[in-house]
Amino acid sequence: MFLSRLSILNYKNISEAELAFSQKLNCFIGHNGVGKTNLLDAVYYLSFCRSSCSVTDSGAIRHGAGFFMLDGRYVNDAGDEDRVTCGMKHGTKKHFKLNKKEYRRLSAHIGLIPLILVSPSDTILIEGGSEERRRLMDVVISQYDGTYIEALNRYNKALQQRNSMLKADNEPDDTLIGLLEEQMAEQGEIIYHKRDSFIKELTPLFQDFYRSISQEKESVTLRYVSHCQRGPLLDVIRRDRNKDRAVGYSLHGIHRDDLEMLIGDYPIRREGSQGQNKTYVISLKLAQFEFLKNIRNNVRPILLLDDIFDKLDASRVEQIVRIVGGDGFGQIFLTDTNREHLDRILRGSELDYRLFYVENGVIENKEDDHVQA
Repeated sequence: MFLSRLSILNYKNISEAELAFSQKLNCFIGHNGVGKTNLLDAVYYLSFCRSSCSVTDSGAIRHGAGFFMLDGRYVNDAGDEDRVTCGMKHGTKKHFKLNKKEYRRLSAHIGLIPLILVSPSDTILIEGGSEERRRLMDVVISQYDGTYIEALNRYNKALQQRNSMLKADNEPDDTLIGLLEEQMAEQGEIIYHKRDSFIKELTPLFQDFYRSISQEKESVTLRYVSHCQRGPLLDVIRRDRNKDRAVGYSLHGIHRDDLEMLIGDYPIRREGSQGQNKTYVISLKLAQFEFLKNIRNNVRPILLLDDIFDKLDASRVEQIVRIVGGDGFGQIFLTDTNREHLDRILRGSELDYRLFYVENGVIENKEDDHVQA
């Protein structure tokens, strides 16, 4: 599947754009802060029903405007077209439609248009808290397993209700809190097994990409850590109920899961250089791409590469260019501040591509711009 056309109205700093894309490579060149990332974010929104940034839906509306609208035309492998639209006015809920039919539940759309975003903010996977690493697992698994989102929603609802009871002045009703713990344990075990299976399959793919980009200079691994590994989750949750009551929230459960990221035998957040950290997260995202492609019978996700070459030495840039320029990848959207990396990708290749220049939210297609020899 690929995005053939995109119409944008009042999305962040982009007031209006009508764009037609290459099936293979679409490059957006411009200075920092001019709107390149916002364009990729609009593409992301049409896959996930939300922005990739930590903004509310209304926060995506351009300053001074009363609404935003996104309209994407997608072509699948059979040549059929799907139209995905999203619009929102200030003070109202957003409307998300597939072929003019509005979704009753937005979760039903997740996974229809598989997509992987690689951006500078991905370093938060290493530097941030465990919630960032859980979100990484959730975003990928939800794109191929609809039951995962349902289990996660049920777990989070039970967790929220249990936490409310733990914070209350009155002693919790033993029967009610017991039922909530059973719900957390049942759904938590489902989520744990799906996460565990995903990480086991992802890790060798991740290691292969890291090995290629670093030219075998370092070894890396991932280690999934969960309270479910301590025994039946219901027992783990219940045994510390009194301690949970004292602090006012649930100390145990899959909402505390983490993903240890190691280089050699040590945490990369402590040992890794800037270049190693960036190589780590890029390899991780490319592994997610390969995983989704494999599990979906070779349907290639859309790949968004936002300013990925900064802080990498020339040899690592060259290896990334070689990988993403290969036949294994489908449609790619790439942003950068200059032409150097783009020219490396396209020089001597036969890739179909389109080149766009971005300035102050205005996106211009340069049909006659040729790659330097």
